[in-house]
Amino acid sequence: MKSIESISLSPRRFAIINASICSVAVLFLVWLIYFHEGSPGESDPRLPAFNAFFNSISALLLGAGLAAIKRGKRALHKQLMFCALIFSTLFLINYIYYHYTQGDTLFQGQGSIRIVYFGLLISHVVLSIVVLPMILTSVYLGLSGKFESHKRLSRWTWGGWMYVSVTGVLVYLMLHVIDWSA
Repeated sequence: MKSIESISLSPRRFAIINASICSVAVLFLVWLIYFHEGSPGESDPRLPAFNAFFNSISALLLGAGLAAIKRGKRALHKQLMFCALIFSTLFLINYIYYHYTQGDTLFQGQGSIRIVYFGLLISHVVLSIVVLPMILTSVYLGLSGKFESHKRLSRWTWGGWMYVSVTGVLVYLMLHVIDWSA
């Protein structure tokens, strides 16, 4: 059986696949959040907490992955970044399931905190759309052995991915933990 590194995928073919995956994902999420109204049935209040957990673990793994590569531990870096990708994927699957079954969650805060919340949410959403193809490209470059290109892109990818992971946790706290009525 071939290892993933030995599977040849031309840059052009990868770009087409990457653009297709990212476009479909963004269009689906737009439909899910803005047009789908949720399915009737029992809601599960644990799902947002799972999302925060997955984002937290992703952020920790991203930090550990950066530390590993700075120490020259390439194999450990690869494992940690792959695990971060898995936890981010678990987040996305859970996020889709949550919004599909329960619809959108309305922010309950009033006054100036709404500006803070929506500023955070908008930056989180916009950057998540930008960083998804960057993550996939960074993975492709790393697995293809194009380490200089991987390193150049990943400097930007890491920061965006970390920001999206951390702000995802902050959005969860602002929506589901903090009591804004007090």
